[in-house]
Amino acid sequence: MKKYTSERPSMYSIHIMGDVQTGRKNLGPEMPVFVYRLFMYSMRDTLERQFGAEKMIQILRECGKKAGMEFAEKVLDLSLDMDSFLIRLQKTLSDLKIGILRMESFDDEMHKAVFTISEDVDCSGFPILGMAICNYDEGFLKGILEKYTGNSYTVTEIDCWAKGDRVCRFEAVEGGN
Repeated sequence: MKKYTSERPSMYSIHIMGDVQTGRKNLGPEMPVFVYRLFMYSMRDTLERQFGAEKMIQILRECGKKAGMEFAEKVLDLSLDMDSFLIRLQKTLSDLKIGILRMESFDDEMHKAVFTISEDVDCSGFPILGMAICNYDEGFLKGILEKYTGNSYTVTEIDCWAKGDRVCRFEAVEGGN
């Protein structure tokens, strides 16, 4: 088996994920949210224990960004105007049961937007942990925004179920890293 190196091309692509309809003829393409969370939070816990909280957050954001960019490129229509793009994004996230996206505010002068995601697949219904935990989602939104606009963004979760809020709220500021 070849060792993964940074020189090796990435194996990540929506196209490499296979034909789910053929591979899961009986079970189909969906699975319960708790199974997704078993994967996500066991990975999150392992990363934090091995590398520390800061590195774990960085890794999850980077994974989310990569997925968001691929998702935007392969699933969304990047040729749409901003309003139509956001409507399509809302519908797609809802149809895929990822969450219900809303744009809460947009400040064109400050190059800043605030999005909410209710019924978020990552944390809706979570107990209060005292911290925002949707780092993958931060990266996912960042990747979508960057792929659509061609500009760099910083996306930060400011409200989260795990902080005691009943919606996840993300601030996206153009010009981030």
